[in-house]
Amino acid sequence: MIHLILAVLVQATDSSSAVAPRPEVSDRPLFAAVGAPRVALGTDPMLSIASDTTTPKKKKVVIEYSDWYEKRLTIHRYASWAMLPLFVGQYVTGTTLIQKGTDAPQWVKTTHPILATSVAALFATNTVTGAWNWWEGRADPTARGWRTTHSVLMLLADAGFTYVGLVSGQAKQNGDVRNRHKQAAIISGSLAVTSWVMMLKPFRQD
Repeated sequence: MIHLILAVLVQATDSSSAVAPRPEVSDRPLFAAVGAPRVALGTDPMLSIASDTTTPKKKKVVIEYSDWYEKRLTIHRYASWAMLPLFVGQYVTGTTLIQKGTDAPQWVKTTHPILATSVAALFATNTVTGAWNWWEGRADPTARGWRTTHSVLMLLADAGFTYVGLVSGQAKQNGDVRNRHKQAAIISGSLAVTSWVMMLKPFRQD
């Protein structure tokens, strides 16, 4: 009996002296353990928030055109369609005058200056209406470069036809001036036609 009691006491002493297991310690930082937000290295959350709240928004530009803008545009368009037949008539009568001189038919001598006056009136009308509309729509970003190019080409044509008219009197007496008169008219007409084609529907940018 004594031996049994001693055996029980020895077993109890051994079990109480055993080393308790170490609790597992997480390698993760404290903020991750308590559910704090994870932040990528090299980034500042305050900068991210600031960039989201301070990014300026582009405002749409609203351009208002007057009623006269459409009226001038209508005049400009209809007058432009008269340009081609006037150019053809000028070329035919002018070439005939250069080739035959004083022997040219009377209708050619009469028609050429009439057509020249008509071209001058056409370009005066379209220069006023076109320049006025360009100025009114200068703040409109839609196809602004395209419209400006169209206007510049027409102004160059204006300058060329002005030169043609200034030397027309000398062209009747001087062959060299006559050739310059013709060349300037062709170049000016080509610039005008190019500018006109730019604004047709297949090519216009607005």
